[in-house]
Amino acid sequence: MIMAKTTAGAGRAPNKSSSAYKGGDGYWHGRVSMGVDDTGKPDRRHVMAATRSEVTRKVRELERLRDSGRAATAGRAPTVETWLTHWLENIAARTVRRRTMDGYRTYIERYAIPSLGAHRLDRLQPEHIEALYSRMERDGLAPGTVHSLHRILRAALNEAVRRDKLLRNPVSRARPPRLVEREMEPLSHQDATRLVAVANEQPGGARWSVALALGLRQGEALGLGWDDVDLDSGILTVRRALQRHTARHGCGGSCGHDRVADCPERIPGGLLLVEPKSRAGRRRIALPAPLVERLRSHRHDQRKQRLLAGSLWEEHGLVFCQPTGRPIDPRQDWGRWKALLATAGVRDARLHDARHTAATLLLVQGVNARTVMDVMGWTRRGCCRGTSTSSMSCGATLRTGWVRRCGQAPANASPKTPQVSRLASLAPQPAD
Repeated sequence: MIMAKTTAGAGRAPNKSSSAYKGGDGYWHGRVSMGVDDTGKPDRRHVMAATRSEVTRKVRELERLRDSGRAATAGRAPTVETWLTHWLENIAARTVRRRTMDGYRTYIERYAIPSLGAHRLDRLQPEHIEALYSRMERDGLAPGTVHSLHRILRAALNEAVRRDKLLRNPVSRARPPRLVEREMEPLSHQDATRLVAVANEQPGGARWSVALALGLRQGEALGLGWDDVDLDSGILTVRRALQRHTARHGCGGSCGHDRVADCPERIPGGLLLVEPKSRAGRRRIALPAPLVERLRSHRHDQRKQRLLAGSLWEEHGLVFCQPTGRPIDPRQDWGRWKALLATAGVRDARLHDARHTAATLLLVQGVNARTVMDVMGWTRRGCCRGTSTSSMSCGATLRTGWVRRCGQAPANASPKTPQVSRLASLAPQPAD
């Protein structure tokens, strides 16, 4: 309830009631008792407006928020920069992987803070955010980049809402640019077979047999250890992935050095083995017999390579490694993929397209969609929405038997459906 006063000092409103008065500055001022702050002291909020009706509206809005338990916490709201930095270092850092954190930090420090950081958090408007998105587009950044920033900001400010730093999330009301989903372009069976045939003539060519036959992610293939592969039973277990992490300051920016290398508390980067992000990522896959033989041959070649390397060999137990046993850098692996495409005369394709190629070939053959989801390590049906044609969908449980019979054409296949050779055919047949 508002106890209006004509001028400042015209009388004191009862305790815990709201008041409105015209100040000596010509503006109308409102005071609302919200309870107590974190220290136990009375929390009395102030609003002001040019007219009595406007200040009354603001006072009633504060009372409504107070009574519904949705009022922001007491104290001056932090700036956007302060909140994003706190969220990044103290909230996100404890819940996401380090590589994901590196991405978050890049987006926040490169785009969000320079443009939005000086705003008070409670005064940030959707229009401020949309202006940032427009500048990013004018600077030539892809809509996907803008959408990535949008998702990060939305997560950070959702946490601010949850902690009563904000009443509503302005990012949720801001409109990012239209994002056209790129349909996946899997390689044809003929191209995949050609790639494997050419790779079979190169050192370490089994890397591409595994990529195209099983659809492992790049990090999963490069992090695969011999202890994950049971060639006798024909089972491969995915339980880790190789990632490159960026070195960063460990001092929180207080060391005074611009270069990370000069920070006395530097957190080193480099190639690290990490666990899969989800339970679906930790999976067991049955190997086609020809791929088992290809891996046996690859292991034999690796043992000879170890003897040639002598004291230079570093034992990491990796299935795919450098001639000295060290892990293969993902960027080097990407370069080899591009070189393989050129040598085989196959159209340019992303390395990740090999993964979708494996999924597509399985789906076209009529392999149970839920089985394909489990083989790929997918958790959502939407993951393979663009894997191939619109008639293909996804699902999730591995069954060893499917690989044994995937050379058979689906019993209910339409005569018009293109028949793709079995998955096992992507692993070169052993020489007689």
